[in-house]
Order: sequence, then structure tokens, then C-alpha cells
Amino acid sequence: MPLPLGGGELGLPYSRGLMARSLMAAGVAGHRAYALASRVHDELRERRQGRIELERLEALAVEVLGEEEGRESIQRLRRYQELRELDLPIMVFIGGATGTGKSTVAAELAYRFGITRVTSTDFVRQTMRAFFSSDFMPSIHQSSFEAGDAYPDADDPLEFGFLQQARNVLVGVRASSERALEEGWSLVLEGVHLVPGMVELPRPDLAVSVFVVLSIDDEDEHVRHFRFRDEDSERPESRYLDRFSDIRRLQEVIVARARRTGVPVVENEDADAAARTVADLVLDAAERSRTVAR
Repeated sequence: MPLPLGGGELGLPYSRGLMARSLMAAGVAGHRAYALASRVHDELRERRQGRIELERLEALAVEVLGEEEGRESIQRLRRYQELRELDLPIMVFIGGATGTGKSTVAAELAYRFGITRVTSTDFVRQTMRAFFSSDFMPSIHQSSFEAGDAYPDADDPLEFGFLQQARNVLVGVRASSERALEEGWSLVLEGVHLVPGMVELPRPDLAVSVFVVLSIDDEDEHVRHFRFRDEDSERPESRYLDRFSDIRRLQEVIVARARRTGVPVVENEDADAAARTVADLVLDAAERSRTVAR
């Protein structure tokens, strides 16, 4: 798909929405991306034209976003175009403890990159629960921070139960990601069970793939995430806050494993900033895939 500048061989008109989404995929904040896309739209309407050249777009980007961000955004837009030209599926894996905003960032990334398949490891776990009884596979019948309750005799029930649950759920996760890879589908997969050291990414010649872990260092901010969740969910806030110390300790486990294995850890006190960081990592991964393809 070419840059959404309008015109070209396909004769398509300029699209403000596509331009904004492309800029967002390239790391420009949402409101600023729409401001630039609207400025381009207004200029084209004034000139009664349906196409804008990349050089003029860069000038408008500098005008709307400022010198540094404007030129950087167009450079990123070029990188986004190179990503699209690779014709490889994009696979983004987002791990992190409960309440770190994984689903929000996943949805934002899916929008930015035009990915229609977004799923969670909790969905996989729920599916597995229908097939495996609690006697046969007890860990998957509890939330991640409760899985240790099934293993009271373990040296560290919380960590043992969580990792046992992750191993079981990742069997289903691997099947889902392998199917997506076979079909050439782009996918955003998020969930606490994406534990560093236990997830294998596709080869760069097969997919543009990224694995990150989200974290929230500030405890008060982490608590606020559960309060926001409580407003939109049937799951009560108290269920999480009663086990908040366990959730925080699982975050320590996940982040420590990420640092040991070289998985990027992205602070998520601001979902838009976190999404921009992950979007940049996707563009970096595209560079690696392009190098392999040469």
C-alpha cells in the first residue's frame, strides 16, 4: 500500500483518515497526526487538488509539528512505507503483569498498523478450561495471580503456579501464532502469559515480529488502572486489590526475566507514549526483516 498522498497510479483521492493512521503508526501522537492530516486536507481543498507531494508534506509537517518533530515524522512515515512494501505479516506480542494496560496498547497498535486480529492469552486460557478439568490442569482454572493457590507445597507457590499456568497456556498461544504465520495474517497478541524466555518469535524473513513487556513502576498509578477497569468490567476492583502485592511481585518476576533475556520493557503510565515506543520497535524490526530479505 503506497503512502496515502492521493493520486498516483490508482487515482485514489487523498484520505485524511489514512494519513492520520499512517502518521500514528509512524509514532506521531494521535491528536498531532490528525492535526497534520487535516492541514494537508485543507490545503488540497484550497488548491483544488487531490494529491500532495512528499516534499510539501514535509514542509507542512514542520509547520504543524515543529522543525524536529516534523522532519522526524516524515522520516518515520518513509519507514512505515518500507514496512508495508515488505509484504510480511506483523506480529506483536505484549506481555506484562495484570493491570499494566496491555489490552489498551494492543488495541492502539492494531489501529495504527491496520491489524484486524487482536487476541489475548486469557482468551486462550478460557478456551482451554473448557477442555481440561481442574483436576487435570489446575493452574488454568485460576487467574495468574491466584494460580499458586493450587500448589501450596511449592517453594514459592505464587511464582511456581504462575509459570506453570504460562507453560500450559503457551501451548495454545503457539498454535494460534503458528496458524497466523501460515496464513500470512498480522496479529497482536497480549497477555500475562507471554513470559520472557518462554516465547519464541518467528524468523525475521517470515514476519516482522516484536515482543515487549509493559510495566508500571508507580504503585498508585497501577492501582488506578484497576479502578478504570472496574468501570468497564463485571470483575470488581477489590478482586485485584486484595491480591495487589502478588500482582506486583509477578510484575517483578516478569520484568526481571525480560531484562535477562533482552526483551524491551516499556513503562506504561501513558498508553499513547507506550504505543509510540512499541510502534518504533515494529519499524526497527522491519529494518531487520528487510536486511534479511536482501
